[in-house]
Amino acid sequence: MRLAYYPGCSLEGSGMEYGMSTARTAEILGIELVELDDWNCCGATSGHNTNKLLSLSLPARNLAIAEQMGLPMLAPCAACYNRHRTAEHVIKHDPEMRETIAQVIEMDIQGTTETVSILDVLANQIGIEQIASKVTKPLLGMKAVCYYGCLLVRPVEHTGFDDSEDPQTMDRIVRALGAETLDWAHKTECCGASLVTSRPEVGNRMLYEILRNAKATGAECIVTACPLCGMNLDMRQGAVEKEFDTKFDLPVYYVTELVALAAGESRKAVGIDRHFVEAGRYLDEVEKRAENIKAEKEAQAQAKAAAQSKDTNEQTAGDPEARQKKIDAMIKAFEKNPDKMAKRLIDDEERAAVLLEVISEDSKKAARLAELMVDNAEKASKAADAFVTAELKKRAK
Repeated sequence: MRLAYYPGCSLEGSGMEYGMSTARTAEILGIELVELDDWNCCGATSGHNTNKLLSLSLPARNLAIAEQMGLPMLAPCAACYNRHRTAEHVIKHDPEMRETIAQVIEMDIQGTTETVSILDVLANQIGIEQIASKVTKPLLGMKAVCYYGCLLVRPVEHTGFDDSEDPQTMDRIVRALGAETLDWAHKTECCGASLVTSRPEVGNRMLYEILRNAKATGAECIVTACPLCGMNLDMRQGAVEKEFDTKFDLPVYYVTELVALAAGESRKAVGIDRHFVEAGRYLDEVEKRAENIKAEKEAQAQAKAAAQSKDTNEQTAGDPEARQKKIDAMIKAFEKNPDKMAKRLIDDEERAAVLLEVISEDSKKAARLAELMVDNAEKASKAADAFVTAELKKRAK
């Protein structure tokens, strides 16, 4: 997959870790990002608060460049995505304004380029199964809330890739990485954007409500796909805690950071060390939980296998003919794949190699092990181990 890539101002500045992890995620998933040549700022809030034509012309110029490239355009920043989708909508539905914009930017534009969000690309184009297949370090034990903010999925006539009230694309991605995502009431609430600087008494209250709700839901971290949301929730969390006399201690991760980490990338390569709220300590805790969960699942699987083996043994115990058929089948397995059977009985590779030599030279021992495996798998493993020990003692003499 090739995409025209629009990093915007944030991914090379305040949201640098988002840019770093987006590049790594793209490489992991086989996405080729071709950065737009001579791209310009989309105008974001300041543009559409100042002048309508300016707010449309700035993103339209980038769309015209992508149009010349013949590629859909990825805009990871939610604000950039929203502004470009808005410009697309006008260009496609207002021919008169399209002509005016073309004159302003001094470029031809037909409205054939589509701007895509990182969530749409990951969940709907790459696909959840493909993402899950890349996971080598699952985030088992992580409890997260996914924060979409107000610009990624609204207005729906401009975006349309997810539900505007209860979006699920980011939740599906994060669950594919092994984490647990929690339902909560503030996933599409506004973080206050630039109000936290122009009117902090309003913006900080908005941030407080988001953080408070996440904590009350049981979340231990927040996942987002917007550099402004990420910056507000991460960098300003300490100031909000101080103002409202509370403690949240909620690390904030970009969804691309988690995808890359779960696929085995290093923390430094995706910018975890750049966070304001300490983000590495919680990842350490998740790694410990993941190890415990894996060990527990393996123990449960072994117990289930043992129970099934016991049931099978009990069923064949009263039927000599059925038991003999199983023994004969097991003997054939030893004859056909002696190396696999040896490894099945002994985990240690060196001792399994010795057992392979023993059963290859002595068919009676192989037959005895086959019989024991039908009757009692644990006794079979002990007998195999005894055969190996005896062989090693004989060699030592």
